[in-house]
Amino acid sequence: MKTMRRRAQFAAVLCLLATGTMVTAVIPASAATAEKYLHVKVEDPTKGESVNVNVPLSMAEKILPCINNHDLHDGKVSIHSHQAELNGIDVRGLLDAVRNAPDNEYVTVKDKDSDVRVAKSNGNIIIHVVDKENKEQKVDVTVPMKIVDALFATAKQDELDIAAALRALSDAGDILLVTVQDDSQKVRVWVDSKNTQD
Repeated sequence: MKTMRRRAQFAAVLCLLATGTMVTAVIPASAATAEKYLHVKVEDPTKGESVNVNVPLSMAEKILPCINNHDLHDGKVSIHSHQAELNGIDVRGLLDAVRNAPDNEYVTVKDKDSDVRVAKSNGNIIIHVVDKENKEQKVDVTVPMKIVDALFATAKQDELDIAAALRALSDAGDILLVTVQDDSQKVRVWVDSKNTQD
């Protein structure tokens, strides 16, 4: 009886192991974390022109450090050319204050030329600009706070870590980052798990 019970237990363990092996074989490791794609679409119907870019974030992250040109180096962008404008401003301190502040509309500027709005909502920094002279000209930017954090986390004082931001984008979920529209062109930048723009 004991031998029979041991054989039954051994058979059950083998079945569980076999089932686990089959499930692992059927579900690829990449299914748990699907590849994210950075999409850029530029359309200019007046000229009959369009540009579509669909780049896997993992590929962009590997390519970026290979480009060393002007202010771009090792996956980082130097902002020393704008250092005079940032002189005396603790950007990291400002970001820390925004990160810990509640959702709010922080800046609203309305003048005869444009409307500008800067807000924080659901962990995102939102910038909205409308040109009043040409109602067709609009800019909308939505950046998750964790992307902003990644830009500054490992970079020097005068740098932005673009490669780190790409890594953080992989975990940010599907998101529309930028839309720009004027009377002739429309630009969209977004991230999702589709390898096409369908």
